[in-house]
Amino acid sequence: MSAGALRMPRPAFGRAQVHAVAGCYFVASFAALGLPPYLTEILPELGDRNARWAGVLYVVPTVFGALGAPLWGRLADRFGRKRLLLRAQLGLVLAFVLAGWADSLVTFTLALVLQGVLGGTFAASNGYLGAALEGPALSRALTLMQGSARAALVAAPIVVGSLSGWLSPHRQYALLAVLPLTAALLLAALPEPERAPQPERIPEAVDAAAPIVSLKALYALEFVFVFSTVISFPYLIELVEDRRPGISPALSGVLFALPHLCYLVAALAVHWAFRHRPRAGLALGFVCIALGLAGHGVAGSLASLVAVRLLLGAGLTFGLVCLSVLAADCAKGRPPGGLFGSLEFFSKAGAVVAGVAAAAGSARFGPAAPVLIGGAAAALTATVLPALHLRTRWSR
Repeated sequence: MSAGALRMPRPAFGRAQVHAVAGCYFVASFAALGLPPYLTEILPELGDRNARWAGVLYVVPTVFGALGAPLWGRLADRFGRKRLLLRAQLGLVLAFVLAGWADSLVTFTLALVLQGVLGGTFAASNGYLGAALEGPALSRALTLMQGSARAALVAAPIVVGSLSGWLSPHRQYALLAVLPLTAALLLAALPEPERAPQPERIPEAVDAAAPIVSLKALYALEFVFVFSTVISFPYLIELVEDRRPGISPALSGVLFALPHLCYLVAALAVHWAFRHRPRAGLALGFVCIALGLAGHGVAGSLASLVAVRLLLGAGLTFGLVCLSVLAADCAKGRPPGGLFGSLEFFSKAGAVVAGVAAAAGSARFGPAAPVLIGGAAAALTATVLPALHLRTRWSR
């Protein structure tokens, strides 16, 4: 057998495998994304009559997920990405069953802690994909994974609300545990991913292969992006009702979902357009987020609220897609489990800080404060982004 034949890559990790991983994440994330909005209904059943712990418990899985993500990522690189992805799905099964059968606030809180510590399916899925793919193929897969998360974020609360007439949201935790269990069974049929050996780089290609951003820059951008977008979530419904008294809950829900629907519609097109210039797309994303959030502070009519939500959706789409491109670029030559585990830490840290800032700002200055804080953070990042020590690669 010739040396050339020895260097031939193995068959590609195909679309079917990528779609299977994204579909399993969508299925498994239903309870994690669909049930927290109903904590104010769950906690009175557990003795917290006024649900005063709802805000704290809302972020408990996020906090412990952030703390555990880097460790699980490094263990995935050492012991196998498929094993650790299955561990994450089965960890959710255990946490959801415990939450569904909890009969006290302490037990329920423990279940949410376990959900954070043992879960981490998003980072585990990305690490699995990162071990099999690279470059544009990986960034497309990461874009699809974000679409799976957005779809679950839109659909899960609706499904949980529809089921609540027959089964309380509290007990739905136990019922929905069957979803990550099903996902684990499906993922068990997938192979353990391994990248094909890469040919040696010629000296002239070394500069072209340099990362577009450093890891530190990627982590900082991820943190600020999540902070500036998530900070608008907790008090959006209150802000909408303040601007449009008497608006129906269904219409408020549609306004909440609009940015995520924008991503589902436009993400792949944005990926095609900006896969070779993610720095420009990310800067455009932060500008749209800044303008959209600033518009939330002054929008009064329904038409203006729809417009600023769509503008925020454009920023969300540009930002998520281009961050996926940058993450795929940084993954070249690095253990994917550790990279995506660390990236998940900074993402969740941004969400936690956003929640704290939203609560403090809303309590002190009213429901418009969170969107103005997030808009200011996005505007500042858009201003300093060109000055960061980034390298843009334009070659195709």
